[in-house]
Amino acid sequence: MNAQKKAEKKKLKEKKNSNKLLAGTLPMVELIDEQVRTSIPEEVVALDKAARKQKNKKLKAQRKAEKKKLKNKLKEKKSSTKAQASAFPMVELIDEQVRTSIPEELVAKVKQAKSKKYIISSNYPYPEQMKNSEYLEEIELLQIQLVKMQAWVKEVGERIVLIFEGRDAAGKGGTIQRFTENLNPRGAKVVALAKPSDTERGQWYFQRYIERLPTKGEIVFFDRSWYNRAGVEHVMGFCTPHEYLEFMRQTPEFERMMVRSGIRFYKFWFSVSREEQLRRFLGRAKDPLKQWKLSPMDVESLGRWESYTKAKEAMLFYTDTADAPWTIVRSDDKKRARLNAIKHILHTIPYDGKDTDVVTAPDSHIVGSAKAIYEHGENPHPHAPADHLHS
Repeated sequence: MNAQKKAEKKKLKEKKNSNKLLAGTLPMVELIDEQVRTSIPEEVVALDKAARKQKNKKLKAQRKAEKKKLKNKLKEKKSSTKAQASAFPMVELIDEQVRTSIPEELVAKVKQAKSKKYIISSNYPYPEQMKNSEYLEEIELLQIQLVKMQAWVKEVGERIVLIFEGRDAAGKGGTIQRFTENLNPRGAKVVALAKPSDTERGQWYFQRYIERLPTKGEIVFFDRSWYNRAGVEHVMGFCTPHEYLEFMRQTPEFERMMVRSGIRFYKFWFSVSREEQLRRFLGRAKDPLKQWKLSPMDVESLGRWESYTKAKEAMLFYTDTADAPWTIVRSDDKKRARLNAIKHILHTIPYDGKDTDVVTAPDSHIVGSAKAIYEHGENPHPHAPADHLHS
């Protein structure tokens, strides 16, 4: 297993070097070299080597001193900010929710975890998170393939829709960011809708989502989607039982129409364990740069784990269809989740110039069907969940 892993790592490194060599042959490189050769002043070029060396040495020492000073200053600032963050209302809310609704043994398990690199959940197939160096090498190569894929989508006029669902703090937003950060935003749009306005509440439920569907040559990423109705709206009582039932009846037909119209349609559910979700919530609450990701409703979801589990099982049973199947992504390790979600898409789209050494099949322990991957306490859907869809 280790030998195979080393061989794969070596292959990826060679591929990365090959891409850099290829970039060096592009016309822009020659243009820059010529510009440098012809336009740099002669007096700069003729500068005495010894004097230049001495100057560089002095500058290096100066930069080192400045860097150390800045590092110390940032360290002090960080400590001060963390102290202020602990006084924010969200910390108190989470502490109260944890105290009243999370099993004590679960809280102890999370708080005793020594490092983020170790996976807490026993249900996850790997004991440690992926190394950052390996992840960065692989993500760069996959993002090059995503750029190729987008060029093909534009050229042939394909339409692609990807929806990202999952519990709070499951890693949906970070994965979308890795998908899109090197794509042309004119043809790759992220849709993250706020709660519906009064006008939208008076419309057919799917209407505001239909307006955001792609035209030819576009890819649309939904950061949460119409499945809000099957999850948070249903659990928190924001829709009526009739609206919920109609959603479950209409969704398979709505998605079937999309697929038959020629849209390539992908549905991702990011599956996070209860332990990892709690660890992320506690981390966000104390981080002033991430506190905005938490709302009182998010915090309340911590205590409604079982209700959201039942809602998820019902949703999968009624909407995991042959035309629009769900793809489950284990996301306790965000790095593995991102890489394998991207691989799943690239592996299934027949774009030109696909590098099969880079675009391999996703890890079946991380990505799979709704019947194959689920968390502790959850069940696959061999039969309709009880007490969920009666009039």
